[in-house]
Amino acid sequence: MKKITEFVTGKRTSWIVLAAAFLAIAAVFSLGSGSSGESSPGVGLPSSAESQKVADLQATLPGADSTAGILVFSRDGDTLTDDDMAAISDASARVADLAEGGMVPPPTVSDDTTVALVVVPLEVDEDVAAQADRATELRNLANEDLPQGLTAKLSGPEGFAVDIAAVFKGANFTLLLTTVIVVAVLLIVTYRSPWLWLVPLVVVGTADGVSSIVATRVAALFGIQLDASVTGILSVLVFGAGTNYALLLIARYRDELRIHEDRRDAMARALHGAGPAIIASGSTVVLSLLTLLFAELTGNRALGIACATGVVVAMLFALLVLPAALVLFGRGLFWPYVPRFGSEGTMHRGVWFRLGTGVSRRPIVVAIVGVAVLGGLMLGVPNIQTGLSQSEQFTSVPEAVVGQNIIADAFPGGSGSPATVITKTAKVDETIAAATQVDGVASATAGESAGSITAITVVLDAEAETAEALDTVAALRTAVHQVSGAEALVGGLDAQTLDVNAAQTHDQDLVIPLILALVFVVLVVLLRALVAPVLLLLTVVASFFASLGASWLLFQSVFDFPAIDTNVILFSFLFLVALGVDYNIFLVTRAREEANAHGTRAGMIRALAATGGVITSAGILLAAVFAVLGVLPLITLTQIGIIVCIGVLLDTLLVRTVIVPALAFIAGDKFWWPRRIHPGDTVAE
Repeated sequence: MKKITEFVTGKRTSWIVLAAAFLAIAAVFSLGSGSSGESSPGVGLPSSAESQKVADLQATLPGADSTAGILVFSRDGDTLTDDDMAAISDASARVADLAEGGMVPPPTVSDDTTVALVVVPLEVDEDVAAQADRATELRNLANEDLPQGLTAKLSGPEGFAVDIAAVFKGANFTLLLTTVIVVAVLLIVTYRSPWLWLVPLVVVGTADGVSSIVATRVAALFGIQLDASVTGILSVLVFGAGTNYALLLIARYRDELRIHEDRRDAMARALHGAGPAIIASGSTVVLSLLTLLFAELTGNRALGIACATGVVVAMLFALLVLPAALVLFGRGLFWPYVPRFGSEGTMHRGVWFRLGTGVSRRPIVVAIVGVAVLGGLMLGVPNIQTGLSQSEQFTSVPEAVVGQNIIADAFPGGSGSPATVITKTAKVDETIAAATQVDGVASATAGESAGSITAITVVLDAEAETAEALDTVAALRTAVHQVSGAEALVGGLDAQTLDVNAAQTHDQDLVIPLILALVFVVLVVLLRALVAPVLLLLTVVASFFASLGASWLLFQSVFDFPAIDTNVILFSFLFLVALGVDYNIFLVTRAREEANAHGTRAGMIRALAATGGVITSAGILLAAVFAVLGVLPLITLTQIGIIVCIGVLLDTLLVRTVIVPALAFIAGDKFWWPRRIHPGDTVAE
C-alpha cells in the first residue's frame, strides 16, 4: 500500500498516473458502449415462468410478429351519437394505412354505448424512436376531424409500451444534469471554496461517463442489455458513492496538511489512512450488488452487474485519479479556509467532539432514545401494501392509463389486456369449458392455431393487475392444468404480473439474507471482531425498517401512492445496507485506529470528531443524489429515491453519529471482542 500511495502522490509519478488515466479514459470513450440506443425496461422473467412459456409458444403462431394499439373513443361518459360512430368509422379507415395488412376490425361498442374501441394490428418494432413516431401518427390520425367533445386515446400494449418509453426518453440527460447541479451545490456548501469542489466533481463526473460505457460492455458479456432505468440508477450511485469517497479522502487530506508541511507527504498519509476504508466500503457495496447475480429476474441481475461495475470504477478514480489531481495544486486550493501547517485540527474541539463527549456521559439513555425513535418509525411497516399495476406506475397519468381506465369502466375490466391460454388443439373445447367455469372469467374464445397448439383469449371481469385479476388467473391456471392431455398454460399481462411477483419474492428471500451474511463477514474480517459487526449490522437493519416505515407514511399521506412496487424493497434494502455500511466502516475503522492509541472511549470520541463532519456531508449529499430519482415520473424510481434518502439521513444523523457511539461506549473494550485493545499500540502498516 505504501509504494502505491507514494507512486500516486509523487512529484513526477503523479503525472504518470494522470497521463495513464487520460489515455485509458480516451480509449474507453472512443470504444463506446456498443449500445444501439435507448431501451425501455423489460420484464426479464426466466424461461421456466409459465407466462414466459406462453410468450415463447405465441412466437410460433401466425400473428407472433404483431402487437396492437387500442384506440378508445369516448365523450367523457356521454352516449355516442350517430355522427360520432360515423366519425369513428372514418378514423378507422385513416389508421388502416398504419395497420399490419392494411386492415382494421370494426369498432367494438360498449353495452351502454359510451365507449367504442378500435383495435389496430401493428407490426412489432423494437426501435423505441420509431415506435414513438408511429404512436404519435396514430393519435393524430385518430383525433383528426372528430366531432367536438369526442376524443381518441391510444392504449393497449402499444400505448403502454410507448408511454413507458417516453418516461425514459432523455432520462440519462435529465438525471445527469440534475445530479451534477445537486452535487456541485452541496460540494460548494461543504468546502466553502470557489474552486476546490471542481476537482472532485470533474473526477466523479468522468468516472460516471466511463462507468456507463464499461457497465454496458460488461452486461453485454452476460447477454443483458441495460435499459434506461438501470443506467439512471447507475449514474446516481456512481455520483453518490464516488463523491462520498472523495469527501472522505479530502477530509483526511485536510487533516494531514496540518501535520505535514509537504502536501505530497500529506496526501500519501491521507491516502494510506482513507484508502483501506474506501476499499473496504466499496468492496462491500460491490459484493452486495453481485448477490443479484443469483436473482431470477433479468432486471435484478442487470442492476447488480451495472452498479457493481460502476462502484469499482468510482473506487479506482477516488484512489488513483483524485489524489494525483489534488496534489497538482497547493494548499491554496482550499482557500479561503486553508489548512495551515501546525494549525489545530478538530480532534479536541468542534460540534462533533462535543457530541461524542456528551454521548459518552449517558450512553444508555442515548441508545434507548435512539432505538425508540427508530422503533417509532417502524410502526408503519406492518401496514405496507406491495404491488403496483401497470396503470399505477406513473406519478403523472399518461394517455395509455387514461384509456385503460375508460375501458375498465365501460367493458369487463380485463378487456384491454385479456389472458392467453395455450392448449393442445385437440383439447380446445374442453379447455374453453374449464376456463369459463372459473369465477371471474367473462369469456373465452379460440384464436390462432399453429401445428398442434391453439391460443385461447380469456377476458376477465376484474381490471388488469388488480388483486381480483391475479386471483382469477391463479384459479384459471388450476382449472386448465386439470384438463387431461391439454398441457394448457396461462399467459398474458396478469399472468406475467403474477410470475413477476413470485420471482421478485424469490429474489428478495434469497438475496437479502446473502447481503446480510456477506456484510457481516466483511465487517468481521475488517475489524477482526465479533461484537462490533453484530451491533453494526443490527443498526443498519433497524435503520432500513425505520426508513421503510417513515417512507410508507409519506407515500400514504403526501404522495397518495397506492402501494410500494414489488422490486422497491429489495433495491432499497440493497442500497441502504451496502451504503449504510460505508458510514459504519468510515467511523469504526477510524475508531479502531484511535482506540489503539487512546482506548475505546477516547478513540470513539476522536473518531467521531474526525469523521462526523465528513460522514454528515457525505450522507446529506448521497441522500440528495438519490432523491434526484424523483425527477422521473415513474413511481418505482421515486419510491427507491425517497426510501434511500430517508434511510441515509437516518444513518448519517442518528445511527452513525449517535447510536453506534453510544453502543460502543456501553460495550467498552468488549466492543472489539475477541480482539483486545492496547492503548499505546499503533495500527499495523
